[in-house]
Amino acid sequence: MKQRVQSWFKVRFITGFFVTVPVVLTAWVLWIFYQEVDGFLSPLYERILGRSVPALGFVTAVVIIFVMGVIATNVVGRRILTWAERLLLLRLPVFGRVYPAVKQLVEAFTPRRERGFREFVIVEHPREGIYAYGFRTSDVRVEGAKPEDLVTVYVPTNHLYLGDIILVARDSVIPTGLTIEEGVRVILSAGTAGPRRILGPTGVTPGASPK
Repeated sequence: MKQRVQSWFKVRFITGFFVTVPVVLTAWVLWIFYQEVDGFLSPLYERILGRSVPALGFVTAVVIIFVMGVIATNVVGRRILTWAERLLLLRLPVFGRVYPAVKQLVEAFTPRRERGFREFVIVEHPREGIYAYGFRTSDVRVEGAKPEDLVTVYVPTNHLYLGDIILVARDSVIPTGLTIEEGVRVILSAGTAGPRRILGPTGVTPGASPK
């Protein structure tokens, strides 16, 4: 009887733990973001208004981000932002060298992708017989005695923004049929959000022998 009670309690506690942790972590990240943003802008409003207004700095940041999004989706606005970027940001020492790489990486995750991640794929990595999820970023044509078409694939490691950049033959890349957003969820969930079966171009799952 005692073992049954302990088992019953253990199962429900562990289940509750894994249900609660994602909620708590998400709320914690959002709270930290709120505190940092609001704490940065609130002192400015306090000087202007003479009193503290809770959340006003955070609301201002949200409005600024939204307005920048509206401008960036407009043809004229996009040109103005590009002009300002070239005239100001790219001319700053050090910042001008780091900014383009960071911007390109962030753009890879945006809904309006003109460049960046093109496809969520599977590649054989880091050695034969082992497969890894990755994002196809570009195509490369190798000229020479034996011309070959290669594909650049970004394989995330312990963090979505850190990983290996590998070049593989085009015909060795296995498409997953998943969108970039779905692929990001697979990586962030440590593979638990991935599909149970993926059909490659030959109609078989990776690593399986064709019938």
